Amino acid sequence: MTQTYNQIQKKIEELQRQAERLRDTEVQGVISRIKVAIEHYGLTAEQLGFGGKSGAKKAKQSTSEPKRSAKYMDDAGNVWSGRGPRPHWLKDAMNAGKSLEEFAVDAKLALDAKLVPEAMPAAPEAKSTPAKGKGKAKAKKESKRRPSSKLYQDGAGNTWTGRGPRPRWLTEALASGKTLEELSK
Repeated sequence: MTQTYNQIQKKIEELQRQAERLRDTEVQGVISRIKVAIEHYGLTAEQLGFGGKSGAKKAKQSTSEPKRSAKYMDDAGNVWSGRGPRPHWLKDAMNAGKSLEEFAVDAKLALDAKLVPEAMPAAPEAKSTPAKGKGKAKAKKESKRRPSSKLYQDGAGNTWTGRGPRPRWLTEALASGKTLEELSK
């Protein structure tokens, strides 16, 4: 017996209603078991992470992890800070015979400088610490980085100043055959 589209849709709707009823029943069972456990152990909302000061502190602490700069990078734009377990992209490359030094960001910047000297980031200016009594405004003014003389961009609005590791869009554009000169502003 062949069923029509409408008949199948009606069956689907009925099955969805049945599934919702079953889910509601299961949820009510879970909620009642949780309530019993909360009552039995005398748990508070703060202990469960639903408010109070300690829950807020934990959330704030977890989001304030220090950001680490990349020490290793591949041509696809994958990065690794050098801390924690090695990522899969690095393990795979090393199993293929590459060395860890080939992925060092400093080595990549040096190689870029040999190939395209103007793509090398400018040496950071020495930050001078203001003498006692000088205002913070002066210290900020002295430590500002000068603007980049180069700007690379693609048609999609992605840009790169030539400082820091190459972004993924640039790596992909160079792999597709474009040159830095074609992407420079």
